[in-house]
Amino acid sequence: MTGPCSYGSFRQMKTCFLFPGQGAQSPGMGRDLWEHSARVREIFEAASAAAAFDVRALIFEGTEEELQGTDRAQIAITTVNLAASAVLRERGLSCDGAAGFSLGEYAALYEAGVIALEDLFPIVTARGEAMAAASDALRTDAGPAGMAAVLGLDYSRIKELCETRLRDVYVANYNSPTQTVLSGTAEGLAEADRLCKEAGAKRFIALKVSGPFHSPLIDGARAELKRHLEAYTFRDPRLPVYSNVTGAAIRTGAEAKELCVRQIVSTVRWVDDERAVLADGFTRCVEAGPGRVLTGLWKSVGETVPCAPAGTIEQIEALVEDAREHA
Repeated sequence: MTGPCSYGSFRQMKTCFLFPGQGAQSPGMGRDLWEHSARVREIFEAASAAAAFDVRALIFEGTEEELQGTDRAQIAITTVNLAASAVLRERGLSCDGAAGFSLGEYAALYEAGVIALEDLFPIVTARGEAMAAASDALRTDAGPAGMAAVLGLDYSRIKELCETRLRDVYVANYNSPTQTVLSGTAEGLAEADRLCKEAGAKRFIALKVSGPFHSPLIDGARAELKRHLEAYTFRDPRLPVYSNVTGAAIRTGAEAKELCVRQIVSTVRWVDDERAVLADGFTRCVEAGPGRVLTGLWKSVGETVPCAPAGTIEQIEALVEDAREHA
């Protein structure tokens, strides 16, 4: 590859792995990784043992609807995130730092040595179950609580609407300078749709998720996760790893554990995470996991630093070949 988006040699570049979160799942994801790597098959087995169901069957044989449930989507996505990073390492492409979007932050914490593999899947399983239970409790006659993306309206204006004119609606994700995601009750999101469009939003898109994540509406899940995490050790990071809550690097294991709890009800400051990665001198990002969502979001902030998807064997092999060409 040539031109400004050429990836260059991994040995010569400071690389950050980016891990996607819930919403990136799709039936069949990671099948080619599983077929090509014994290590990936071990990861799937560890996930199944923690979840107490066959994660491989869910991902490879399940429907889109079955994969959408929070309690199953989170373990499935984390499994494929780790599978992608494992195959990247097997091909000689390691990282110098990591960041993850929402759920993806757990794969980043594993990559940075904060959470051990034997702890990761039980933690993610408990997180998904707690968030699913808290979300189910919010269903009303108007419908389930959920999330919606607002396009083309400034983040500060959306935040102002949530704080002054809307009830039970919160800023959940600061995805890009032109895309913000809200969480709220069914009634609250209906009103948010009207007010955001009146304020100049180009689009208001309901998301296919099963709850109002990253908002105080699921505070019960925060309390449950905090209780669960008391049994686990979080180590100090051995690589730079970034928090959605603060938009900055995590310094200690104790801080990482506290931020995991806060993340349940806090805004995902993804734009700030991206800016922190850039400020710390990374020269290339790789989206290790299913889909291309983070690769797309990166373009609005990190135009001078390339970001490449790496969730399939084909994508990973293309990166390997490009690294060889530029070595």
